[in-house]
Amino acid sequence: MKVFDHERLEVYKRSIEYVVVANEIAEQLPRGRGYLADQFQRAATSIPLNVAEGAGEFSEREKARFYRMARRSATECAAILDVCRHLELVDLRRYEGAHGLLGEIVAMPVRMIRNLGNEEEGKGKGKGKGKEG
Repeated sequence: MKVFDHERLEVYKRSIEYVVVANEIAEQLPRGRGYLADQFQRAATSIPLNVAEGAGEFSEREKARFYRMARRSATECAAILDVCRHLELVDLRRYEGAHGLLGEIVAMPVRMIRNLGNEEEGKGKGKGKGKEG
């Protein structure tokens, strides 16, 4: 039973999946790379947390702000993943899977932000689009 709005969002579900993937990768990092593991786990966890906060907002401007933060956290994860790959800390198969999932996740908040004004105004061409900044 879904109680909260964010639990119905595909971006939330996919970002929870990504937290698991990121955690698995972080746990495989060698000793001495704790700084990468910590940053990776924090950034990954920030994605669903920001989505949930945005979904709980009434203001379109605030929703959009949280969805942008979720997207930024996802792109931060992509950069950390790239660092790990270039330092040969993650194998290519795992990298590609995680990178692909992030690609899906990054696109979702953009669509959500674009649709914010559209939902409230019906046809969507007009006032709502410019409010997000």
